[in-house]
Amino acid sequence: MNARRRLAAAGALVVALLVGGCAPVYVPKSTYPPIGSTPLPAGDATNATTNAVIGALAAAGLQATVTTRPFRPPEGPLLTAAPRTVVQVTLPDDLDHGFIVIYALDSPNAALAAANDHATWVAAPVGKINFAPGTRFELRVLGSNVILFSWLPGSSPDPRLDQVGPALQTVGTAVDVPS
Repeated sequence: MNARRRLAAAGALVVALLVGGCAPVYVPKSTYPPIGSTPLPAGDATNATTNAVIGALAAAGLQATVTTRPFRPPEGPLLTAAPRTVVQVTLPDDLDHGFIVIYALDSPNAALAAANDHATWVAAPVGKINFAPGTRFELRVLGSNVILFSWLPGSSPDPRLDQVGPALQTVGTAVDVPS
């Protein structure tokens, strides 16, 4: 009887190994580029929009410049690989905020599609986890460019941060981010 039990146990082990070997393997798929990948700078593709953004900010009494400081916001899938220009508003009391990203797409239709994709992604559970509750978004399209700025009102030691979003409302066409 002892031999029968060993034989049954060995058979059960073989069956378990065979069944386990056939189980699907979970391989996560990420739409976000791997850490360390950096999209190309947009160059001339965003010059007019960059000037419009800096001009709108200046009209609101805010100073801004193109920055080479590394900055990468959470992004929807269609924006992740797009070339971009990053503008930073000068906030003397908060040097780590005030970033506005201007993405270069191939056409106005592609820019609108990317902006709508980003808005949908932000409103979905996978996007929402990337932002603190109450975060506001200024998402706009100007020609073949997408303008993205997000901020949490009252979270900065520099109160001028809360003026950036409203200043951008004079540039391009708004794309609503559903709540």
